[in-house]
Amino acid sequence: MTRLLRFGVVGVLGFLVDAGVLMLLVGPGGVDPYLARVPSFLAAATATWLCNRYWTFADRRGRDRLAELRRWLLAMAGGGLVNYAVYAALLASLATVQAWPVLGVAAGSLAGMLVNFASSSRWIFPAGRPAPRG
Repeated sequence: MTRLLRFGVVGVLGFLVDAGVLMLLVGPGGVDPYLARVPSFLAAATATWLCNRYWTFADRRGRDRLAELRRWLLAMAGGGLVNYAVYAALLASLATVQAWPVLGVAAGSLAGMLVNFASSSRWIFPAGRPAPRG
């Protein structure tokens, strides 16, 4: 339960990164809100990998950081697809989300969280792997 709570806290941080990058790109940057989700998601996925690696799953992290990041990004793509589908559906159908895309980011983030936790705890940071020293 502690691990799931930590994963949720890191998810909030990821949401803030995702929403912040999205709002910068859509507002001052003038980027299409559908296209802006790609870099905002990648920024959030990288931030959450780092936090989960060193806090949530510190006792399970692997030695090869780059391979672990690649697996993380691949695994997060599943949750990311759920996340993006919810975001795009709400953006397309609700004027409130069109005015405030961050609301769609929040709904999408919640929808993808359980998919992401399952893949993180079973594939990226499996039980029984000793943490590297240092």
